[in-house]
Amino acid sequence: MTETMDKSNQANLCRHLAHAAIATPNALAVAVQKKQRGKLNYQEIDFVSLHQRSDEIAYALNAYGLKSGMKAVLMVTPSIDFFALTFALFKAGIIPILVDPGMGIKNLKQCFVESAPDAFIGIPKAHIARVLFGWGKVSVKKLLTVTPVDSGAGANMFASLIGGMSLTKLLARYPVPKKQIQNNATPKGSSSFDMVKLSDDAMSAILFTSGSTGTPKGVVYSHKMFEAQITALKEDYAIEPGERDLATFPLFSLFGPALGMASIVPDMDASKPIEANPAYIFEAIEKYQCTNLFANPALIEVLGQAGTTKVPTTKADAELANNAVVKLTSLKRVISAGAPATLPSIELFTQLLNDNVPVLTSYGATESLPLTKIASVDLLETSHITDNGGGICVGKPVNGVELSIIEITEETIETWHDNLALPVNTIGEIVVKGDMVSHQYYNRALATAQAKIIDTDSNAACSNGNVVRHRMGDLGYLDESGLLWMCGRKAHRVETDKKVLFSIPCERIFNTHHSVKRTALVGVKINHKSVPLLCVELTDEAKNNEDFDEAILFSALKVSALAHKQTSAISHFLIHENFPVDIRHNAKIFREKLAVWAQQELD
Repeated sequence: MTETMDKSNQANLCRHLAHAAIATPNALAVAVQKKQRGKLNYQEIDFVSLHQRSDEIAYALNAYGLKSGMKAVLMVTPSIDFFALTFALFKAGIIPILVDPGMGIKNLKQCFVESAPDAFIGIPKAHIARVLFGWGKVSVKKLLTVTPVDSGAGANMFASLIGGMSLTKLLARYPVPKKQIQNNATPKGSSSFDMVKLSDDAMSAILFTSGSTGTPKGVVYSHKMFEAQITALKEDYAIEPGERDLATFPLFSLFGPALGMASIVPDMDASKPIEANPAYIFEAIEKYQCTNLFANPALIEVLGQAGTTKVPTTKADAELANNAVVKLTSLKRVISAGAPATLPSIELFTQLLNDNVPVLTSYGATESLPLTKIASVDLLETSHITDNGGGICVGKPVNGVELSIIEITEETIETWHDNLALPVNTIGEIVVKGDMVSHQYYNRALATAQAKIIDTDSNAACSNGNVVRHRMGDLGYLDESGLLWMCGRKAHRVETDKKVLFSIPCERIFNTHHSVKRTALVGVKINHKSVPLLCVELTDEAKNNEDFDEAILFSALKVSALAHKQTSAISHFLIHENFPVDIRHNAKIFREKLAVWAQQELD
């Protein structure tokens, strides 16, 4: 019995970093780009140094009073310290709590109330916000401030006043004992800290959803989930040790060192990718000859437009003036995730790539990813189906993922039965199963019950004897060949007395009009009846056209509506100046806000 237990408690994401430190100690692990005094500089660290530094931090955190099982908020901008701290927390069995700063002050405070962190690790700006807004006031007992290495005594003074202790001072106060430090006889890459080993299903991190499609919830990540994600990146995306990834999203960048791949982090605000300077990203890709690029669809669009422009139109574009068309010749693949793909932007971006280099669009969510993938060459062939109301194709499941479609319902479903699955080509709620699927939300019993289904009949049972299927909250259908087609969020469907309308199939029909930038389907009340209404955001060209005629546009949209069964019930249209959207993806439309606005316009 004891032997079985020992075997089951061997999980820790950092075992991959430890392996890389021995296999390729001097290879680049992380490079962080920073513009200083008008020049782009890079801070670098190799695998063995990253492994050793995270060992030192893990030891110091333990000595500071943070032990395995405790929770720590981590609000540190992408940097060498961000990587070292994150791996140190994993090594020590301390549970990192990762939040999206873009979710707003109110949501952030609620996240800290729910997760009850024991420690707060952040940059000075994060600590100032913590004090001002009372984040973690009840539970936080340990504070750690992370500042640039050259910040000097001022950092220690700030930390003592508001942020506990600086990371620099922590490491100086609690150095690893000499007997644990490597000497010349010790194999390079050996550990100076004995990382904590846990069971596959033990909680390893809490990642909060962004809140762009609802209230932020803390997703409990297990080591099994992380391992499944690493396996998918190796097997389904064919990522190999020695590659270099231009990582524009902090969580994905952590997978680089775990895969033996260098993570190159550009100087940009990861929560606002649409504001990134394309010139910085192009330079980092060229300098490090990156083979992989991870970017959401909004950034793909920005890069595609900047890389193919011939006349600079903004200050940022001016830095690209010498390049009529940018060619990213080192890239072997591009991975795009986080929001529905925009087919024209992908088509434009592919002009920057060598022939046969795919843009791999992935479907997933914080609760479970990656789930499916489809290459750009295949995706672009589906555009006629999408433009005619067939939904967006997000591909086939990656290895180990099972997809099902169930009836649309707001009721909880406690236990899975195979007869819940709907036939092909039937729109319903998407349900997923696989090792990368989370089992629960942290301290959210109701949300867990609403989103999770226990599969007692599965052969791949976890430690409690059950497998959990996750209800994505998205609607879609599976076709005869097993491809998954997205039809929008469940909460965004519009029900009338006669039919149900789905956001993506309806909106894509109208988005093909040359004067339309994007549309949003909402439900309103007219004469006490539920009626579908289409909010329309115009293209910049249409907005600036003095001869633009709203009546002519609405007439054309009505013709399109009547030509498709998905949209035949839509006859009401309103123009909205600028849609409210999430700052990260610039694609997730806040339809709830538009519905309120539309109703006010009609009343």
